[in-house]
Amino acid sequence: MATDHEVVSRLSRGCEVLAVTRHDYAAEHSFEYAIDGARVTGYPLRHPYERYGSDPDRLNGFMRELGMVLDKPEDDATWEDNYDNAVPRGFALAAKVTGVSFTPDMLGRPMLVGPIKER
Repeated sequence: MATDHEVVSRLSRGCEVLAVTRHDYAAEHSFEYAIDGARVTGYPLRHPYERYGSDPDRLNGFMRELGMVLDKPEDDATWEDNYDNAVPRGFALAAKVTGVSFTPDMLGRPMLVGPIKER
C-alpha cells in the first residue's frame, strides 16, 4: 500500500497532513504534504526531482539543505546518493516541516494503522 493522494488531501481539510511512506516490499517510498484539502507537494522519495502538487517547489529550500538533488541526476554517483539516502532524507524533511523528530525509538515501535471510513 502506498500513500493515497486523494485520502491525504481529504484528511487535510482544515489542517495540514504530511505522510512519509516507506516499504520494504512492492510499493514505492513516497512523501505527501497537503494543506486544507489541497495536495501542496509530493514526490517519490528516490526521485526528488519528480515533484508534483499545487506548489511542488514549496519545500525546495529544505530539500537542498538536506542534500537532495532537485534536478534529474546526470551521473551515477548522484543517482546512487539519491537512491541510498532517500528514506532518511524524506524523514528529515518531514521533521523540518512538522517539528517532529523521527527517532529510531519512535520508528521502532509498532505503528497504529487502520482504515479511514469514507463519508
